[in-house]
Amino acid sequence: MTMSPFPSNGRYAASSKLIYQLPGQGEVAYLSRRWVPPSGRFQELQRYTVAAGERLDQITARFLNDPEQFWRICDANDALFPGELEVPGRSLRITMPEGLPGVPLA
Repeated sequence: MTMSPFPSNGRYAASSKLIYQLPGQGEVAYLSRRWVPPSGRFQELQRYTVAAGERLDQITARFLNDPEQFWRICDANDALFPGELEVPGRSLRITMPEGLPGVPLA
């Protein structure tokens, strides 16, 4: 078992690369399962209402300064697919990373 080749700030950073030996056919590499944490583990900083035409990467760039961190907003809002959150009028929880305490914006 080896550590993940993914970036340290990516959603698969903690996943391990595993190997399965197919009898007589060689090895198949795969990633261990990533369990989505319960949204209650995230300290909410604020709420944001999605505007018409807004994409999750745009929202993530605005609040987390990195459009590739969209998965953090998905996790905090119990969404498996980013498109679920791109609904005009939808209220999104903007949170700290899992396990980090935060102070809501004043």
